[in-house]
Amino acid sequence: MSRIALLLLGSFLMTSLVHANPGQPNFMPALWGDGEVWGTKGTTTLPAPTANNLQSFDALYVVTNSNNPEGQLPVSEAAPGNPAYNGGRWFTHTVEWTEAGFLDHGIVPVLTSYEDIQYHESMNHLVITPGSFPDGPPVYFQCPLLPVK
Repeated sequence: MSRIALLLLGSFLMTSLVHANPGQPNFMPALWGDGEVWGTKGTTTLPAPTANNLQSFDALYVVTNSNNPEGQLPVSEAAPGNPAYNGGRWFTHTVEWTEAGFLDHGIVPVLTSYEDIQYHESMNHLVITPGSFPDGPPVYFQCPLLPVK
């Protein structure tokens, strides 16, 4: 898939993730967390945290250039049941596969957990940039994770 098509797909996924009608849960797969797919319910954009509440946000990793035909959903740092999960307060991070990652894998794997993100970053297969990309999700937002039905 071309980079533009992947950006549009990622933007579509995040738009439906973040801009779902409040009170209208989406129990379809929307993102990966701790190796499981989760649905969500869009709520609200949040202001940037302060030094006092930064720890109350989990990172949400949005991969913008996967070439895996199965598709890559965003990946959360933690999910319900994980003691580190903060209830759905997110700090968006943009993730891109590097040339080394594409050379090592050909078709890159679907990332399904924070551990996958850390592993591939340590192998110099990923570049992670705090913040969102143009037309991506808000940098800080609230959106709880729900079981997929």
